Amino acid sequence: MTTAAFHEIVHTIPLQPGIYKYFNSGNELLYVGKAKNLKKRVSSYFNKNQHNYKTHELVQRIQRIEFTIVDSEQDAFLLENALIKQFQPKYNIDLKDDKSFPFIVIKNEHFPRIFLTRRKISDGSEYLGPYTSVGKVRELLDFIRQNIPIRTCKLNLTPSNIQKKKFKVCLEYHLGNCKGPCEGLQSEEDYRMGLQQIKNLLKGNLSPVINQFKEEMKVYAGNLEFEKAELFRKKIEHLQQYQARSTIVNDKLGTLDVFSILQEGNIAYVNYLMVENGTIVQTQTITLEKKLEETEAEILSFAIAQLRDTFNSTAREIIVPLPIDFPQQGIEITIPKGGDKKKLLDLSQKNVNYFKEELRKRKMLKLEDKTESEKTALLQQLQNDLKLPALPVHIECFDNSNFQGSFPVSAMVCFKMGVPSKNDYRHFNVKTVEGINDFATMKEAVSRRYKRLSAEEKPLPQLVVIDGGKGQLSAAIEAIHELDLDGKMTLVGLAKNEEEIFFSGDQQSIKLPWDSSSLKLLRQIRDEVHRFGITFHRKKRSQGTFKNELEEIEGIGKATADLLLKTFKSVKSVKTKSLDELADIIGSTRAGLVHQYFQKTGEKDTDA
Repeated sequence: MTTAAFHEIVHTIPLQPGIYKYFNSGNELLYVGKAKNLKKRVSSYFNKNQHNYKTHELVQRIQRIEFTIVDSEQDAFLLENALIKQFQPKYNIDLKDDKSFPFIVIKNEHFPRIFLTRRKISDGSEYLGPYTSVGKVRELLDFIRQNIPIRTCKLNLTPSNIQKKKFKVCLEYHLGNCKGPCEGLQSEEDYRMGLQQIKNLLKGNLSPVINQFKEEMKVYAGNLEFEKAELFRKKIEHLQQYQARSTIVNDKLGTLDVFSILQEGNIAYVNYLMVENGTIVQTQTITLEKKLEETEAEILSFAIAQLRDTFNSTAREIIVPLPIDFPQQGIEITIPKGGDKKKLLDLSQKNVNYFKEELRKRKMLKLEDKTESEKTALLQQLQNDLKLPALPVHIECFDNSNFQGSFPVSAMVCFKMGVPSKNDYRHFNVKTVEGINDFATMKEAVSRRYKRLSAEEKPLPQLVVIDGGKGQLSAAIEAIHELDLDGKMTLVGLAKNEEEIFFSGDQQSIKLPWDSSSLKLLRQIRDEVHRFGITFHRKKRSQGTFKNELEEIEGIGKATADLLLKTFKSVKSVKTKSLDELADIIGSTRAGLVHQYFQKTGEKDTDA
């Protein structure tokens, strides 16, 4: 929009607070902004002398302007953030980490279940969170179930169904993990008390839960039920240990939000610590890209609004490192100079610095977007660290996979110039090995791979990584020796636990620095072969490709067959077991069927 065109409409712009929206000729929303005085703010965009290139480009594209008048600056602030989140206009700050997070849901039903979900449904259920880590949610749920009896079944526990005695208690009741509401052994009121304890725990407010447990322990002790009293003493100890691990600074801080920011050029990183009852219950760092001339304070205000909305924060105090314009009523903005709040702000700053550095390191290993010289530099570093005779431009990695000690398969991934070469990935169905023999399985896979490459006169890799320790490496070396390929490539073993690198014949392993680029590349290759192998294994299981001879026995189902394989590792081993050994695992009746089946097949083999 030209300055002349703007002057034709400037008299129509209201003087009140509100939001403005810029559209281009294709009616695409370009930008959303807020203002205390709409006319004054919008007019500033058409001042030719004060804008950078990006703002100038925006102004040139504006063909239409819309206004929404609101009652206050706070309403304008909230509406602006809502519209940016909904429409993500091209010229507004871009939130790079806009993704879904898991919730803990308390289901709207009789005796509500509690479980993990990523979907919020308007069914009257209560959603706690969101949480930034699925692992953290599962850990929380496990901790809850260890301390507060809650049902995990999916039974429809309506009063009428319970009254009709449709259900029976399960193993969870006998283990003490559930109080048996399905048989009417627990009232809904008592169950709701447990739910309230869970809500307190999730909010970091452990004192009411601990006090309740102490009262119950006293009651049991007074009734001389010392075993039950001891159970509650252990739960109290467990909660106190959890509280000691979780509480930061002190519990007198109450509920507040802590934010810090780190800016580099057009990219900003904002860390968020959600503190409830003196406990950090959430932490998240996001990346934002500014598009116009936003100040650090404006970026931080935007991020705060987005993060508080995402994590449903109700904190009335916000701790920040610099003055910001945050017009939401009832919110206190604090810039601490010392004390516990300053410690929290420093902790947030450490987190944002760490996030930025880790992001930089991760990008270094995403070699697809690197130049040839950058890729070569990393491979030269790997060559130097491992003392390789040649630059490892071609690396292959092998891994074995099995399911509950049965159905072994192998996988191989190939990296060229540090980048996955997926057309060269290979799977190996084990052909020559009976049962679970990790070393023999590795030898077969390595032998088949390089026998094929040699026969087809294709290039061999400079480096072969064997996922495992000395045993797997020795098996792979044996295969190379039998193929008369000694010295044609370097083989190393990468141990799973200590991230040690083994060479054939060496007594001592090599331990590269944990954050070295060489070890990170090897880890990336190892993680890729894990992913590739496990995906193949799951696909075969889902397709029923694996044939289990035990399931062919009349009267033996899949669960029994899997239990036998998990216990004895292979069908061959099951064949050798006595009737009593089998009965200890699957009971005398099914043990008789298995034992009789293999006696008959053994007779057939002898006759043959």
